[in-house]
Amino acid sequence: MLEYSLFINRHSCHLGSCFNATAIGAPYPSLLPKPLNKMLTKTLSNFPSSLNVPHHLHRNLFTSSNLHLRPYPPKFSLIKCSRATATNSDPPNSYTHIPVSEPEPDGAGTATPTPGQLFLEQYQSKVASKLVLAANKKRKKKEKQKGSILKSVAACYGCGAPLQTHEVDAPGYVDPATYELKKKHRQLRTILCGRCRLLSHGHMITAVGGHGGYAGGKQFITAEQLRDKLSHLRHEKALIVKLVDIVDFNGSFLSRVRDLAGANPIILVVTKIDLLPKGTDLNCVGDWVVEATTKKKLNVLSVHLTSSKSLGGIAGVVAEIQKEKKGRDVYILGSANVGKSAFINALLKMMGEKDPVAAAAQKYKPIQSAVPGTTLGPIQIDAFSGGGKLFDTPGVHLHHRQAAVIHSDDLPVLAPRSRLKGLSLPNPQELHPNNEESISSSRGLEGSSIFWGGLVRVDVLQVLPGTRLTFYGPKALQTHVVPIEEADEFYKKEVGVLLTPPSGKERADSWRGLETERQLRLRLDDIERPACDIAISGLGWIAVEPVSRDSKISDPNLRTLRNELHLNVHVPKPVEIFVRSPMPVSKAGSEWYQYREITELEEETRPKWYY
Repeated sequence: MLEYSLFINRHSCHLGSCFNATAIGAPYPSLLPKPLNKMLTKTLSNFPSSLNVPHHLHRNLFTSSNLHLRPYPPKFSLIKCSRATATNSDPPNSYTHIPVSEPEPDGAGTATPTPGQLFLEQYQSKVASKLVLAANKKRKKKEKQKGSILKSVAACYGCGAPLQTHEVDAPGYVDPATYELKKKHRQLRTILCGRCRLLSHGHMITAVGGHGGYAGGKQFITAEQLRDKLSHLRHEKALIVKLVDIVDFNGSFLSRVRDLAGANPIILVVTKIDLLPKGTDLNCVGDWVVEATTKKKLNVLSVHLTSSKSLGGIAGVVAEIQKEKKGRDVYILGSANVGKSAFINALLKMMGEKDPVAAAAQKYKPIQSAVPGTTLGPIQIDAFSGGGKLFDTPGVHLHHRQAAVIHSDDLPVLAPRSRLKGLSLPNPQELHPNNEESISSSRGLEGSSIFWGGLVRVDVLQVLPGTRLTFYGPKALQTHVVPIEEADEFYKKEVGVLLTPPSGKERADSWRGLETERQLRLRLDDIERPACDIAISGLGWIAVEPVSRDSKISDPNLRTLRNELHLNVHVPKPVEIFVRSPMPVSKAGSEWYQYREITELEEETRPKWYY
């Protein structure tokens, strides 16, 4: 052992080089006798390896000045490091390692990557990947910054408008003394702004410029600004609950919802199902909704028919949210006045039966109002005990709905408050109850103009004698029938008086009239069922029935006399008109509705509907 120790001391300089090589996993066991090699290996194992060295020391540890990694031949001699001949360029006390070696064998030259070089390459690759990840993280942080700011600002819990104490007539205004007191006690999230207090007492106060008859001003928020408040959703990992009004299915559907929701999963909730006519089979309606959703090429997790008033179908939505939430935030998304706030209140009521967090959240619920644009900012609600927040979002204002063109005082007229009851024109039995020949010879509605309030005019140009039009919409809108040649004069005279809305002569004078006309040519495929629905965005729909079921017309030649219906529909600009497959409502709907046969692939991909 003494001999080996002396050998180590004698050759300590070269063993230092061996130690440096051993530290990176490249020992040279052939340099020493086997007993010494075994003892040296055990000794060096107590030193920290390069993998245990802190990251900030890696660069200094593995440098060319520290590594003496020259490949050695099988046979060589160890020469003690002695002081070299000093030159002007050499520093004092410098030493030189002089290996004596034979020619290098193939595969062991200096071009072969050493373990140290491999380690450096891996280290540099990791550093580069970290830089790329950091850059991506920084970019996403900037994109989400707007959404994070909206969440952190104190806002009214009723409408989501940022709290302010300067403009009395603007949304979010709070008395300065109240604001300071709540701020002192950290209770700003429990404040209801002045506008919401008026809305809760039935006042119709709009805050969206360009909608509801207002041109806008300093205190108004534009529809584009409200839409921008939802732009951060596409960059977040969230669960989207999209609401659609069954009375205005096409007008409130938000066909471009992916622009707002991004790739986040969507649960489709159909609201106000309790307003459908009495006797409606929800099985038929559910299948009809799924068919319409599939045609719009929008992939959803599931479809739910709900009523916020009776809580019908809400339990199924709660179960679906708990299943798909997975710790993410839940955003309620939909067009303006689709019933988001009412749906959230029903959701909290249902969840509060089992979740104490949701029960406590019912104390500060969003305000419900018939005014489009009640919610002016995201409202954060602590509704889940298992993580994640519930957000009520501003309604997406669509320019093609009736609410965008009429005065705010007339907005309650557009909101049905009770079950719809179709108004049919005409009823052949009432016109000619005992004379079938007179029914056959009668032109029925052909050549007539039908006014639906002051908002819709339908010119019936060519139909079958037994054709019937059934209007489904607000009860406050009355229908009036006049000959086509008298329609223009009748409208100018009675708009604002008999034809309302607009209500009042003053509003009628500034009313631009029914500027949009759409010519419809409806082809009849099956005379035993309705031809189609004519849906008016933001109002309701008109069911076109080629031959009334109440009619006693039995002549088969009369039924095949014409295979097309010609109608002209007039609405305000820019209200949109949709022609869709008829919705199976009332008891008769379940009789004529036909379920489409689907393939196994469609069965797997189609969303399931629940009630």
